[in-house]
Amino acid sequence: MAKVELKINGKQHSYDVEDRTLLVNLIRDSAQLTGTHVGCDTSQCGACTIHMNGVAVKSCAVLAAQANGADITTIEGMAKNGKLHPVQQAFTECHALQCGFCTPGMIMAVAGLLKDNPKPTDEEIYHGLEGNLCRCTGYINIVKAVKKSAELMGAK
Repeated sequence: MAKVELKINGKQHSYDVEDRTLLVNLIRDSAQLTGTHVGCDTSQCGACTIHMNGVAVKSCAVLAAQANGADITTIEGMAKNGKLHPVQQAFTECHALQCGFCTPGMIMAVAGLLKDNPKPTDEEIYHGLEGNLCRCTGYINIVKAVKKSAELMGAK
């Protein structure tokens, strides 16, 4: 067993977990934050994307013990004071989701992309979202949502 202490969405948590526990399972099962989805368990789909210490990562590829001391943000931590994060707002306005399964991971990936590149080109958007799969939308509205997100976040 490993003792894992981390901050999730601004709140300090402490858990005793098996050494092989994945961060995604700690988030979903121990922290009861089920917005982070388990899609493939092989880090191929991106449904489990979260921010760890400000960087977008696939939480199915990280052991919970590796996150000890980390600052984690999940999809539940994106909205502030009842106001959607600009990426969440853009996904809504641009109809960038259908079934919604990939949406939390996609939003987390887009927020990470825009943090590093506030005004990406189409090519940079495609590259930035390569590790996040959507089976429903065809990506057209997701790309529109990335551009709208950049606009809402102040990119000119």
